[in-house]
Amino acid sequence: MNNLLLFVHLIGAIVWLGGMSFVLFALRPAAMRVLQPPLRAQLLLQVLQGFFGLVWASIALLLGSGAWVLAQVGMAHAPPAWHAMLGIGLLMIAVFAHIHFAPYRRARHAARDGQWQAVGAELQRIHRLVQLNFALGWLAVALVVLWR
Repeated sequence: MNNLLLFVHLIGAIVWLGGMSFVLFALRPAAMRVLQPPLRAQLLLQVLQGFFGLVWASIALLLGSGAWVLAQVGMAHAPPAWHAMLGIGLLMIAVFAHIHFAPYRRARHAARDGQWQAVGAELQRIHRLVQLNFALGWLAVALVVLWR
């Protein structure tokens, strides 16, 4: 059962980190080079809409599998790296929730009203926050793998 829970946990982490990798290092740079601002913004908002659904599912997998394993071991007996991973994971969820309910929401509303400069500003805010979450995610991976 623990191997299955670890697999589920890894699925959540890989989908979230992999999606951020794709957006940060492939999609956004290409869109910046090739598309004019209104089309770029429309593309990025559509991609984020799909990706954010995957992130919510990843969060559910990560929280569910992590909580199950922690319940089996007990918080007092969990390795310190697990505590660090939990703290970083909760911070990442808070950052993502902020992205989803603040700049992403404002960007969608601005796009609906054709305010492309405002959309661009919100997408830039999202970019910086995704960079933060990307760094936090890899920090969590490094801690749990290297902290023995």
